[in-house]
Parts: sequence; structure tokens; C-alpha cells
Amino acid sequence: MYSVRLGIVIVSFNVRDLLRSCLTSVFSAAQAPDLDYNVVVVDNASVDDSAAMVGTEFPQAALIASQENLGFARGNNVGLRALGFEAPTGRGVVATPDAVLLLNPDTEVQSGALAALAGFLHAHPQAGGCGPTLHYGDGSFQHSAFHFPGLTQLAFDLFPASGPLHRRLHNSRLNGRYPLRLYERGHPFPVDFTLGAALMVRSAAIEATGLLDEAYFMYAEEMDWCRRMRTAGWPLYCVPAAHITHHEGRSARQFRGAMIQALWRSRLRYYHRHYPAWKQWAARRLVAVGMRAEIRRSRAAFLHGDISSVELETRLDAYRQVLTLVSGAPTLQP
Repeated sequence: MYSVRLGIVIVSFNVRDLLRSCLTSVFSAAQAPDLDYNVVVVDNASVDDSAAMVGTEFPQAALIASQENLGFARGNNVGLRALGFEAPTGRGVVATPDAVLLLNPDTEVQSGALAALAGFLHAHPQAGGCGPTLHYGDGSFQHSAFHFPGLTQLAFDLFPASGPLHRRLHNSRLNGRYPLRLYERGHPFPVDFTLGAALMVRSAAIEATGLLDEAYFMYAEEMDWCRRMRTAGWPLYCVPAAHITHHEGRSARQFRGAMIQALWRSRLRYYHRHYPAWKQWAARRLVAVGMRAEIRRSRAAFLHGDISSVELETRLDAYRQVLTLVSGAPTLQP
């Protein structure tokens, strides 16, 4: 018999109903006999009464109500510090756990998932962290683990296409995906990184790596974090037996133009930190070509009546801002 002290950090922004479902699933799944757990909710200045809902309906969770939107990385770091990481006394609002699960508020934890992830870390002390199998809200499969991105993956993102061949390539190693058969076998397998929607990390790996890089407001922060963990000697794994539902992107959809900019600012920062100079140059050129293509597609969509003039201007402004980012390399310095 073993016992794992687990910290769960949930950073939320204006998704009260999803957060309620998430917390309900967490407190149900966390009743496993081998888990001693604490939940920290960081509310990013929501205006939908999310914080009040947590305080009223889930008093067993430690609530931190921020007065500003901290983003994903800063918000999670607030939660990690509340669990004792980087605290001067080594303790936060609760005792520092053995492992921490970063969990999106638009997820629902299925029965046995927390025990499967924590049990894997207990049984494999060399592992720095692990993630589950993810499913969309309709039950369909979502890739949860990836290879670190290269230029081919960047091209897939920037130049979408359709057809059977494209779908096959999109789900292949060329686009950073692991084969579906690895998930279906049900055995844990090593990965480069797992999505931050549900990422469990050993405390020793956090201490060796440091907290998330707060220069990432949103997107790519878990990719950067996992890469730094691997560099520090802590590999990552996918644990297919753990299942979590992910109602993807509900917070991000609230500010589409701002999120496009945040996505590419974060990716460009990641490329700057981890790519050699020639690859950074190639990535910037690809992004520039891709943004110009998006501008053309948006204008065509407007002419065909598919989007409004307001939506068109929102898109054009976002894509032009990304073009400015591509040429403004100094803004990406560490």
C-alpha cells in the first residue's frame, strides 16, 4: 500500500459552469484510497461569478481570486506557490505535495484517472510527469501527447488542407502525433510533452526545472516546461489508462483576436528559446507567409458573405499584429 500527496491546480477564466463540472469530477475521482489531495483554484478575474461559485459550492478547495487575468503560466505558478513551491518557508497554503496536476477548468476527470496517473509516478520514480488519454466532449479521441514541434508541424498549422491523404498526414509523426495504436494498447509510453490541459508532474521535477515561464501568457508554456524537464533529466509519459474529457478551448474562444496573437507570440518565444538560428529564421518566414495567406482567406470569406465586416477587421488586425511580432524579434528575448 502507498499514499501519494497530490496537489491539483485549476486556473479558470469565465467558464463557471464548466468549472463546476470539473470540480465535481475532481472531488469524485480523488476519493481513491491511495490519494491525499488538495485542490487550488486560481480565478483569473472572472466576471461570471466563478469565484463566488467556488467559495460557496466547493469550500474544500483553496480559492485564490486574482484581481487581474494572469494568463495560464502565471496563474498556474500562483497555484504552485500556494502549494509551497518557491515559498520561503517551503510551504504554501497546504503542505507541498508529492506531485501536482495542472488541470484545465474545461475538463472532466473520469473515474480512476487520478489514481492511474499518480500510481504511474509512484511506480516509475525516474518519470518527471505524465498525462492521460483525452477525449472531446462528444467522446471522440483527442491527441494528448506530442513530439516537440518542427517546421513540418508549423506548416501543417499554417496551411490547412483537406482530403484523406491530408488527414492521414495530419495524424502522423510528420505532424508530431504519436500513433493511435500506442493509446489503444493501454500501456504507458514515453513522449516529448503532454498537453497542459491535464499534466501531472512530480514535485522533484518541478524543483529541478523551476516553475512555468511567465513570459508565455497562454499557449506553448507546457511545451517549454516539459522540454526543460527533459533537459533536467526528467522524462515524460502518456498513461492511456487514465481518461479525461476535454471541452477544448472554451476560455480561449472568448477573445479570438487576442488569442491568435497570444498563440503566435508564445510559439515565436518557444522557437527563439529552443531552435537554432537557422530554424528560427525559417519559422519566422513560414509564419509570415501563413499570416498573409490568412489575410487573403479572411478577405475572401468576407466577400462570400461568410463573415461580417467586424469579424473581418478583428481577423485582419490579429494577423497584422502577428506579422509585426515576426519582424520584432527583440520582443521575444528571454
